[in-house]
Amino acid sequence: MTDSICSRETRNMKSMVPLGLIVATFALTSSIFDSAKVFRVKPQNEKQVNFLKYLARIKQLDFWHPDSAPYIVTQMQVDFHVGAHQSRSVQTLMEKNEIQYEILLHNLQEEIEKQFDGKRNFTGRHSYTKYNDWDKIAAWTARIAKIYPKLVSRIQIGNTFEKQPMYLLKVGKESVRKKAIFMDCGIHAREWISPAFCQWFVKQAASTYGKDKIMTHLLDSLNFYVLPVFNIDGYVWSWTQDRMWRKNRSKNSTTNCIGTDLNRNFAAAWGTTGFISDDPCDETYYGPAPESEDETKAVATFIRNHLSSIKAYLTFHAYSQMLLFPYGYTFHKAPNHNELTEVAKAAVEALSSLYGTKYEYGPSATLIYPTSGSSVDWAYDQGIKYSFVFELRDKGRYGFLLPESKIKSTCKETMLAVKSIANYILSYAS
Repeated sequence: MTDSICSRETRNMKSMVPLGLIVATFALTSSIFDSAKVFRVKPQNEKQVNFLKYLARIKQLDFWHPDSAPYIVTQMQVDFHVGAHQSRSVQTLMEKNEIQYEILLHNLQEEIEKQFDGKRNFTGRHSYTKYNDWDKIAAWTARIAKIYPKLVSRIQIGNTFEKQPMYLLKVGKESVRKKAIFMDCGIHAREWISPAFCQWFVKQAASTYGKDKIMTHLLDSLNFYVLPVFNIDGYVWSWTQDRMWRKNRSKNSTTNCIGTDLNRNFAAAWGTTGFISDDPCDETYYGPAPESEDETKAVATFIRNHLSSIKAYLTFHAYSQMLLFPYGYTFHKAPNHNELTEVAKAAVEALSSLYGTKYEYGPSATLIYPTSGSSVDWAYDQGIKYSFVFELRDKGRYGFLLPESKIKSTCKETMLAVKSIANYILSYAS
C-alpha cells in the first residue's frame, strides 16, 4: 500500500511515546480521519487500471483491497481510503476519467467511533464481544490459563521489536504426544476482528470442554497453539496513534519510515513474486531479509521446533470473506490441491450453515493475487500440508472497521469452520 493522510515521514516518525503516557483513545489523531472517505471502484479496462495506478502515485491513497496499487487488474473490486484534503480532487479526477465509484464510508472518523457501538470499553474488563487493547489481551492470556489450568497453558515464544512479550496459548488436554494445529491472529495491525476471534476460540474451546462432544474430542486428541496477537507493536499503534496502521514498528536503517509487513517477511519465495516492495515507506515492504523481524523469527522458530506435531496452520486476516490456501507465490497448484479444495469447501459450508455468510475459497494467487513471503506458503513449504488463510468479515461495507455488534456472529460461524478443519486433521493427517 501507499501511505495515506499524513506524509510518510510524519506518519512513520521514529520518535516513540512511552505507552504509559498514551491514553488509548483516537482523540490524539482523530483530525487525520475527519471527513476522510473510503471509495470503491471496479476498473473496466486497462486504461482505467493504469489511471488508478497513476492516481496512486500522485495522491496519498491507502489501499484496503488489494494491498497496493500494482495488484489492480480489470474487473477487480478496489477499495481505498483518501484523506479529507484530497478526496474532492480524487473524485474529480475519477469523474474526468469516466471511472464510476461508490463511497463506502463518508467520514472515516465517524466510522471508527461507530465501530465501538457508541461507547468505548474504557473499563479494565476484558470482553469477548468487544475489541480489547493489548494490555487487556496480555492480562487475559494469564487469566485464562489460570482459570483452565488443565486445558490452557501460556508460553512466551519471543519478544517484539519493542520488547513486548509474545504470548502463545497451548490449548488441549495434557496427554501423550498429539497432533497439533497452529493458529495466529493479528499479523496486520488494523484487522481487529482477527485477534477477537483467537480470544473467542480459546474461551469457547476451554469452556465447552466436557459439554460439547466435538470440542471435547478435539481437545482430547489435538493441541491448538494459539497466538492471539502476532503483530503486537503494530496493534498497540493502531489503538493509540493510527487506526489504519498495518505493519510492525521496526526501524529501518535507510529511512525514517517505520515498519515491515510481517506477511511478506517469511522465507517463502521471499521478495520474488507479485508486487514486491523494497521501499520501507510502502505498506507491503518485505523487510531487509527473510525473517529479519523479531516477530517473524519467533513464530518461524517455534513452528520449526514443533514440526513433528504441527499438522495444520491457520492464520486469520480481514477482510473479504475468503478461505485461501497455497500457493500465493506461484500459479502452480499445490501437490495436494484437490484435497485442500475439499477441506476448504467443507469448512466454508460449515461456516455458512449458521447465518448464510458466503465465503469464496481457493489458492490465494488465483483467487486474489500473487504474493511472496507469506506465512501460509512458508508453513506449507515446511511440510505443513494443511495451511489456510481466513479472510474474515466483511466484504467491504465496514472493511477494517467491523462493528463490535458483529464480533459474536463472526466468531461463532468461524468456529464452525475451524472445527471442520480440525476434525479432518484428526481423521486424515499423518
